[in-house]
Amino acid sequence: MIFAILFLCGFAAKWQHVSAQSSLDKRVDSVLALMTLEEKVGQMNQYTSSWDVTGPMPKGSRDSLKYIQIRTGQVGSMLNVLSTKATREAQRLAVEDSRLGIPLIFGYDVVHGFRTIFPIPLGESASWDMNAIEKSSRVAASEASAAGLHWTFAPMVDISHDARWGRMMESAGEDPYLGSLIAAARVRGFQGNDLSAPNTIAACAKHFAAYGFIEGGREYNTVSVGDASLYDAVFPPFKAASDAGVATFMNSFNEINGIPATASTFLQRKILKGEWNFQGFVVSDWASVAELITHGVAEDEKEAARQAVIAGCDMDMEGYCYVPNLVTLVKEGAVDISLVDDAVRRILRVKFMLGLFDDPYRYCDPVREQNELFSKANQETSRDVARRSVVLLKNEGNLLPLKKDAGTIAVIGPLAADKDIPIGSWRANSVENSAVSLLEGIQAAVGKKVKVRYAQGVKLSTGTRSFLTEVNVNETDTTGFGEAVRIAKGADVVVMALGEDCWQSGEARSRTEIDIPGLQTELLAAVRAVNPNVVLVLMNGRPLDLTEVEPQVQGLVEGWFLGSQAGNALADVLFGDYNPSGKLPVSFPRSLGQVPLYYNHKNTGRPTATGNVFWSHYSDEKNDALFPFGFGLSYTSFSYSGMKLSSETMKMNEPLKVSFTLTNTGKVTGTETAQLYIRDLVGSRTRPVAELKKFQQITLKPGESRVVTLELTSDDLAFYTREGLWAAEEGDFEAMVGPDSRNIAAKQNFKLVR
Repeated sequence: MIFAILFLCGFAAKWQHVSAQSSLDKRVDSVLALMTLEEKVGQMNQYTSSWDVTGPMPKGSRDSLKYIQIRTGQVGSMLNVLSTKATREAQRLAVEDSRLGIPLIFGYDVVHGFRTIFPIPLGESASWDMNAIEKSSRVAASEASAAGLHWTFAPMVDISHDARWGRMMESAGEDPYLGSLIAAARVRGFQGNDLSAPNTIAACAKHFAAYGFIEGGREYNTVSVGDASLYDAVFPPFKAASDAGVATFMNSFNEINGIPATASTFLQRKILKGEWNFQGFVVSDWASVAELITHGVAEDEKEAARQAVIAGCDMDMEGYCYVPNLVTLVKEGAVDISLVDDAVRRILRVKFMLGLFDDPYRYCDPVREQNELFSKANQETSRDVARRSVVLLKNEGNLLPLKKDAGTIAVIGPLAADKDIPIGSWRANSVENSAVSLLEGIQAAVGKKVKVRYAQGVKLSTGTRSFLTEVNVNETDTTGFGEAVRIAKGADVVVMALGEDCWQSGEARSRTEIDIPGLQTELLAAVRAVNPNVVLVLMNGRPLDLTEVEPQVQGLVEGWFLGSQAGNALADVLFGDYNPSGKLPVSFPRSLGQVPLYYNHKNTGRPTATGNVFWSHYSDEKNDALFPFGFGLSYTSFSYSGMKLSSETMKMNEPLKVSFTLTNTGKVTGTETAQLYIRDLVGSRTRPVAELKKFQQITLKPGESRVVTLELTSDDLAFYTREGLWAAEEGDFEAMVGPDSRNIAAKQNFKLVR
């Protein structure tokens, strides 16, 4: 009860006084000096809430243990405690009942929105719009903080080349440069300029590291990756997040070359806390400390705790390893007390930065919670970000945009009227069935001017759907085909909504087939047979194999899982109220057999046909993507011309300017994302055939031209060299500009010199 007395007597004012007189580190050390070893270890312990914290003390053995440990200062953080009422009560247990009253930090998976949901991260990345991405994270932070939360386990910044992996939906795609920009934008959005502001939350870069490179795309699997791939492809988005000031990192479930990431000193101490000088703290993934036993590198929880702490894992999430074992390990000399002190300093520093020592209840404002969550302004932002994320993949015969006096529109498909699937996986505190459906969006867009007829056609799944269960795909029931064919036959145009259930992507949703599941392709064929004017709107959390469906449709729109305003955003694009500007952040394969697939691959020693079979290829498929990285159409057209370099020679410390003229050659205003790629023609290690280095979004009126200038520096040319250095090497390079990674409009060579 010491804190309760101190708090009533002005304890908060005392911390404010300390703040005015001392640096952050001195404030942290002043608290650390008061702590027992047991209390220090308690700060390194995180539990999930599995009982009603606003009710009486829980009865279950594990829940009652958590309750008691919060009151005795043996818990540093809680996750999944939601609402201002619940967080206030849990915080009260910590600050008023424990000896020192150190506040808890409340965390939650706020991945693409809290109550107002935005496009899944992979979809949002298709906007290539850093302002929009930052804005969506800012809204998510504002809503989450209004509900009492301090910390999100986002952004996920894993680069991935394998569409079988369900968590690709949570990533920014396949490119380390684009991924780095997006990682920094999301950190800025969550954290703002002042982490103590009541509408910001601490961000968490995850999963460190190489989780996106798991074998076979199978969740929780093994990773074998060389240093060059780590430094060139895996590390850059994490480094960008660290440079942006991200408050925390999360390690990953996977092992890398035989060492689980949670026990990797190389990752957590050498790279993150050493070379990058990261000042925040590292939290384990769920029970990943305890899983060192299952991996086979620790014989019990005590050894798992020892390895994790030595490696640099500061907080144990639901692993139950630190509190029972760390005190003993320190007393036995197996773990140096300095490692514990370092971890606790890092955790306390974040709590101070959040302002929790000044006012532990600063995020517990029920009035703000009521006004902020799902507000009209947040819905408008969600709609804007969602339509920026839509990618137009095909528009044969200019079927799109649809006319609002088209006569009759048939809206068909298992996802067309669905109000839940567009919310996506990792949906935080969203309300089930709260999204605007595609059908609703189309109906709102046309009003009474057009007849809109709807048929589900086929059910996507059978049985219950949830975060914890597998989706049972419908493989037999075609009873709705007849109605779908009937309304398609009488329509001027058909809009079909097909794709995945949102619970078919996300954590633990790896797939061995990445086509459109169930009977949806058969439904498309039946509709296409009676009406060729078909626009297919995809809803999915990963690249899909579209080779069977793409030839059957005139219009193809990548609609991802766009969140709360999905239907309105899609209607904005379909009817031309918003000219699509999205570009793919990931390659779409022609066949599952091409996976893993990515544009910035190596050349190999035999890249092209030589008149016989002895070159790097498939005997039954092309090598390239169906839709390449960076691809996306518009309702207008653009041309690139007049490419110029400021010099044929680039010096190490001087920039090279790449200029070209971009012209809108179509009939409507549109936005193009002009992309600059480079190729290092000769390096000490083999280099990719192309690497995205810069891009710029330009909006042009019909007939308008603009000179675009993008600047390269020697830092843009750096890579992990044969000597183990991150450096640019002298030599010949190629600069390439164009609308995507395959359709290069112009290229020129230059030389890098000292």
